[in-house]
Amino acid sequence: MIYSIVILLILCILILFNHLNSKISRLEKKVSELSSKLDDNKVSEMQEEKEWQNIPLPIQNDEPVLHAERETIQQTSEKEGKDWMNIIFEFLKQNALTIIGIFTLVLGIGYFVKYAIDKNWIGETPRVGIGFFLGAVIISLGHFLRKNYSVFSSIITGGGIAVLYFTATIAFREYHLFSQSIAFSVTCLITLICIALSYYYKSEILIIFSLFGGFLAPLMVSSGHSNYPFLFTYITVLNLGMLAVAFLKNWKSIGWIAFIFTYVYLLYWTFETTQLLSIYFYISGYLIFYFFALKNYFRKEVMSSSDILMLVLINFTNIIGLAYIFDQLGYEPVIIFPIGFALVNSALLFREYSQKNFGINYSVFAAVTVSLLTLAVALQFKTHLITSVWAIEATLLLYIWKKTGLQIFRKCFYVLFPLVIIAQIITWTEYIDAKSLNIVFNPVFLTSSVTLVTTFFNLFLLRKHPDHDEKINDFFEYLFSILSYSVIYFAILLEIMYHISAQPWIVIFSVGMIFTLYYIFAILLFRKKLEIPKPAETNLIYLFYVLIILNTVISGPGIVSNFLLHKVPFGFYGLYLLYWIPFIYNILKVLPGSHFLRLKLSYWLISIAFVTALSFELYDIYILLNAEKISDIKALSKHFGLLYLPIIWAVLACIFIYRGLKNNVSEYSKIGFALVAVTILKLYLYDVWEMDNVSRIIAFIILGIILLLSSFLFQRLKKIIKNLVENKEDKPETENL
Repeated sequence: MIYSIVILLILCILILFNHLNSKISRLEKKVSELSSKLDDNKVSEMQEEKEWQNIPLPIQNDEPVLHAERETIQQTSEKEGKDWMNIIFEFLKQNALTIIGIFTLVLGIGYFVKYAIDKNWIGETPRVGIGFFLGAVIISLGHFLRKNYSVFSSIITGGGIAVLYFTATIAFREYHLFSQSIAFSVTCLITLICIALSYYYKSEILIIFSLFGGFLAPLMVSSGHSNYPFLFTYITVLNLGMLAVAFLKNWKSIGWIAFIFTYVYLLYWTFETTQLLSIYFYISGYLIFYFFALKNYFRKEVMSSSDILMLVLINFTNIIGLAYIFDQLGYEPVIIFPIGFALVNSALLFREYSQKNFGINYSVFAAVTVSLLTLAVALQFKTHLITSVWAIEATLLLYIWKKTGLQIFRKCFYVLFPLVIIAQIITWTEYIDAKSLNIVFNPVFLTSSVTLVTTFFNLFLLRKHPDHDEKINDFFEYLFSILSYSVIYFAILLEIMYHISAQPWIVIFSVGMIFTLYYIFAILLFRKKLEIPKPAETNLIYLFYVLIILNTVISGPGIVSNFLLHKVPFGFYGLYLLYWIPFIYNILKVLPGSHFLRLKLSYWLISIAFVTALSFELYDIYILLNAEKISDIKALSKHFGLLYLPIIWAVLACIFIYRGLKNNVSEYSKIGFALVAVTILKLYLYDVWEMDNVSRIIAFIILGIILLLSSFLFQRLKKIIKNLVENKEDKPETENL
């Protein structure tokens, strides 16, 4: 019954198709007649247009060669990118139904065969025969449609090839109708047929089908036992065929598909079963894909963005695998591979130099050569492989973007740089379990140094990029800058923390704070050369003064307490006081020309930081001079707070008020009066109830004298300022007389 239904449906579909096809043919004939009439009317217009196009235009050659070449390759790349996007979009738009249709047909055949199997209508051998027969029928159908419907026929033929692959796989894995060698031979034969058809039809779609089938064939006929030498011999032969087709037809897609499959297989073999034999396949793969990347260079002396990207990936992917093999097997020297690859690229660099071609190709070969030599030095010092390779490769991509302006390298950099950060964080975790690392010359910090240097170089490259004004680039570059400065900061800080980890917590905290303050100070000091944006500069200054307050409140008293407990030497207190150098320099040199002082809140933060720092330093000195043991601190702290602190604050309040009047900065005057108010409130609400009579008398007398003298000085200052203003107003009249 089901056969009758299927046959009836097929006949209905064929009749309907024939009816529609005849209508479409008549419509095409009418459209063709109308088109010929329109073409005759437009002949004269086209001739006039050609005459105008043939008029020569003046050419200006006053731009530098490198800039002109970069503009040309950038425009070409952008045009190629847009063309590829348009091609893909148009292909999907026009052939979506075809793709879905062939996929649905294959599934329908599969479900029908499964139904027949479940009903025991056919045995195992006839099932396989039906599969091969249907695949051949679909391929034949594509063959007959190739003249008028080339894309449609390619998709149909690809579907038939997929049926053949799946049939061979099921025959081997499920039914065991033939051995693994026969199954593999069958899949290779299908691949050869597909390659021959694609070459004969000049169809890139078919060659892509054949490559997918060729690389997936080992998985289809796998029995669970790995025979890697045979596998990669087969892959090498397949890649050589790909290279030949690529040179004949200039199809770039097949090279990328082969590259991805080859190195997924190869790296999996390397990390699963590290063998010296795999080195030969790495080298053969390097040569094959190196020639693929340079095919346009040898033909036309030019490389597209995809060629340059392939060149970068070939070198660094092979370095990862080869260096890992040498490291795991204990062979030396591991730098033989980056140096060898550097020599290969330097030969092409010398070729460009000898021909005096200092354009894009020269820059790319130079950058790759220098990057490989840098990586060789890093690996010689036993740095971590993945982190070092990715860090140098990211910088190389950024440099090529800077030289060529090709956006593909910017995007690749933004993808790779977060991976560098993740790899570096994993590297830092080795500090946790490390027992006795050398200072600086240890694998963790040397790896961090590679990341640090490359990150700093990245910041230098991104300083003045033409895309800087674009919002999306501003966001990525701002995020990148934060991550970059954070990587540099933590790379040095964690190394310092590791080597002082045996010290008391206050020592670790203080050293970390001192380093952080100097790090922020260095960024602020070179903010113009580093082109730090104004908002970022303001935020850094805020952070700097907040850390000053935190440092003086926690570190100073903590160091004094630990000194009295004989846990830290007295000289460490002098090291702690080093924060005053960037603090004072920041106030005197950095702040006057910064955007920070335009905000009223900034004056309050600076003043609070200065008052807090000076108060706590005088307190620390007072404790160090008078305390003999830790138990003395409590009484001395109370005495300092009651007697000396109000005097210190009163003097500072007078300084702030004086500075505000002198420089005409009202915020300083407000701060001074606020500090006076706090001092008086503290004196009357708290201090008088805690002091003894003698201390109370001394504090009131000294504070009263300070306030009276300050008031007298302010009155004189106001009078002087008033006289100066009057003299300025009278001066023009005197000159006229």
